[in-house]
Amino acid sequence: MGDRNNSPTADASVVVAIDTEGLVAVLSANFRRHGGEYLFLPGGRREPGESPEECARRELAEEAGVTARTWRALGAYAMTLGSTARVHLYEARDLTLGQQSLTPSEADFKLSWWPLADAIGAAADGQFLLPAGPLALMLAERSR
Repeated sequence: MGDRNNSPTADASVVVAIDTEGLVAVLSANFRRHGGEYLFLPGGRREPGESPEECARRELAEEAGVTARTWRALGAYAMTLGSTARVHLYEARDLTLGQQSLTPSEADFKLSWWPLADAIGAAADGQFLLPAGPLALMLAERSR
């Protein structure tokens, strides 16, 4: 996830981008300090002056090279009990594919497209690094 604002109290946004075939944009990278390769959804911390949806749009475009016409909020949740920061979850549809625009710390992010059920299965198997992605997948699936 993008990390230009290192404030521990900065909100973040995470996106479930679903194409017309029902495939979800899933990123993967090697997080050595966490023990290897993990999956995650596009997302990251809000930049100053950015709304949660603006953050979601920016992160989806940067990390996945995807823009979307249709956005739906899936909810906002506390990141930890010790912080006031919240993670805002979104579903994005009516996608247009483009090029990733990764920062040096994101250079090894690999984009793949998964059936929603398979992505939820991978989350259940512990293949996602962060909890916001699995929660967003579950909420997107539940509302179908």
